[in-house]
Amino acid sequence: MDNTTRRADPADALRWAGVGLAVAAVGALLLTWAGTGSLFGGRGWGDAYALSFVPLAMIAVIIAAQRLGLLTGIVAGLALAFTAIVLFGGEMGSYKWLGTFFLHCLKMIIVPLIVFAMITGVAALGDVRKLGRLGGRTMLYYVVTTTVAVVIGALLVNIIQPGEGVPLTLHEQTADKVAAASDAGVGAIILSFVSDNILASMAELQMLPIIVFSLLFGAVVTTLGEVGAPVIALCRGANEAMMKIVHLVMLIAPVGVFGLIAGDLGERLAEAGPDALLTQLESLASYAATVVGGLAIHALVVIPVLLWLTTGRSPLTYARGMAGALLTAFSTASSAATMPMTIEQVRDENGVDDRAAQFVIPLGATVNMDGTALYEAVAAIFIAQAYGIELGLGAQVLIIITATLAAVGAAGIPQAGLVTLVMVLQAVGLPTEGVGLILAVDWLLDRFRTTVNVWGDAVGAAVMERHGLPDEGASAPLEPR
Repeated sequence: MDNTTRRADPADALRWAGVGLAVAAVGALLLTWAGTGSLFGGRGWGDAYALSFVPLAMIAVIIAAQRLGLLTGIVAGLALAFTAIVLFGGEMGSYKWLGTFFLHCLKMIIVPLIVFAMITGVAALGDVRKLGRLGGRTMLYYVVTTTVAVVIGALLVNIIQPGEGVPLTLHEQTADKVAAASDAGVGAIILSFVSDNILASMAELQMLPIIVFSLLFGAVVTTLGEVGAPVIALCRGANEAMMKIVHLVMLIAPVGVFGLIAGDLGERLAEAGPDALLTQLESLASYAATVVGGLAIHALVVIPVLLWLTTGRSPLTYARGMAGALLTAFSTASSAATMPMTIEQVRDENGVDDRAAQFVIPLGATVNMDGTALYEAVAAIFIAQAYGIELGLGAQVLIIITATLAAVGAAGIPQAGLVTLVMVLQAVGLPTEGVGLILAVDWLLDRFRTTVNVWGDAVGAAVMERHGLPDEGASAPLEPR
């Protein structure tokens, strides 16, 4: 998640709130007039005006809160969404279109974003034929740890089943797509990696062929030398443009979160009553616990054991040396923003060879997302459970593969977890509207998964110092302070 924001200015936020509330008052007056036929007064006019004004006023407050930072806006959107549900109940279902608009914006940009991000991520490695021992083994480390993380998440969510008991309605077309993915055998899964028409795959959001094509294209372009340089430059420029577009889309994220949560819960309340709503909230808490549990297993068991087995280092000592970077990662929810401190503490506090630190950690910020990949697997299967979809082995294998491959190049995307989750859902035909189920806790889980991402990068530097650097002429590792 990209947390780069302007300097917080409470006075500016208050000005925006004042203007927004005035616009909300006028807008509510016009909406009430259109709905009741009366500009002012009459039977039921007050209730109709309140139903229009209060949600609009909440949106104005959310926009004003965003002037203090994206996270502040999202938290305000969450809090006011639940407040609106308490005040108006099922009536808030009419505001779901705000969240749907936000999801459509994400789906609109996802193909060019993934294509250019992945090509740029692979191109950042340089000529793939010249990766050598350090580059090849670093990529192997990242692929293996990401795959292990995804498998842990998939196993946990299947065991705990946090989405059970939340019977959401499912379109027949969506059910057919998921059933086809679930019934896929080994041959069908392998065939899903390629497409006989890549443009058709892009139009239909078939993500696996798009990912494979982008990775292959990026790898081949790096081997073309001067001829490929303009292509790489074009893709880098396009990637930067897509990042700017993502930033623009994220400007409506707080209002989108408000619309998705208030609208979805409002519809549930109107259709099934308060008991179903409480069941959904309980499932959400169970889902969050599943994600955190999976991240804890990966960060506190898998990665430390890997560090100890491959380097002989004490995981506790190494983690103590990384404390500042890990706390920074949790507070900023940005591995890119944490990278300078990660390199410094890996090198100075833990005595890792500078060559390993300077290569492995920046590469990890581009292609490694252990925590995010785990979260995507849990979220996708949770959404399937909530819709009452039985995912077969084929569909779950596709989720694991897509989440693992999506890590390449996607780490630089602002709000990467949300964007790539939509991609994983599309890969197996699950409804993207299910994202609304998890947005209430996503902002907090983002911090946990980013911390795990940074921890994985830091341990990777130590592992590659021992097993990736050439033996001949290797400089002695620094002594930790």
